[in-house]
Amino acid sequence: MTMNQNANSSQEPDNTTHFGFRDVGENDKAKLVGDVFRSVASRYDVMNDLMSFGAHRLWKRFAVSQSGLRRGDAVLDVAGGSGDLARLFSKQVGKEGRVVLTDINGAMLAEGKTNMVDAGIVGNVDYVLTDAEKLCFPDLSYHCVAISFGLRNVTRKEEALRSMYRVLKPSGRLMVLEFSKPVFSALDKAYNLYSFNVIPKIGKFVTNDEDSYQYLVESIRKHPDQETLRGMMLDAGFDDVKVHNMSGGIVALHLGYKY
Repeated sequence: MTMNQNANSSQEPDNTTHFGFRDVGENDKAKLVGDVFRSVASRYDVMNDLMSFGAHRLWKRFAVSQSGLRRGDAVLDVAGGSGDLARLFSKQVGKEGRVVLTDINGAMLAEGKTNMVDAGIVGNVDYVLTDAEKLCFPDLSYHCVAISFGLRNVTRKEEALRSMYRVLKPSGRLMVLEFSKPVFSALDKAYNLYSFNVIPKIGKFVTNDEDSYQYLVESIRKHPDQETLRGMMLDAGFDDVKVHNMSGGIVALHLGYKY
């Protein structure tokens, strides 16, 4: 198991960012997010199934179908957590290919490795502890980079997008699968009611941690909407960005191309 971790040695003043609906110092957010995922790591997959009624598996399969990967290609799964995308990527690129599953959180990365091994996937997958904002890989390394339900937890999203652009090969693509803004007002209202009144209670029942799921619900509301994120990806250097709304915009897949 390969482990790499980039330390933030910046001595610049600590600016303010959001942790859910709270304002916190930028240098504090990574620790707070880390505490959340250490708390829920062992029940993460169960909660995903319960919260989305299993739909997250369909969203992820659609995302992988848009990756453009071929056998022998190299793919980077950023903030890959429990390894859902990495398992699908492993089959797509075959034994000749390479999948690198990363996370900034050691507990989540360990959960991902366990899930991969339990699924019988060995040989073409590496595991790397690294920060999405400062990916510890050479330039032009990957045919595809993916981040699934992880970007909203990143403190400096612009830096992460630039870092992912840097490690992409020419003609490569970035896939950002993330919760987004429902496109219908009635759906938006219903989704808000479900998110704030039901999801934290499920979290309390399943993981005995209501606060972590309260944060996760709030982090969705603070995440940029479809057009804002599209603009951020263009600003990061991507030549073209396409947006696919799923489940009425509750989730969106952004595809950024590096020509």
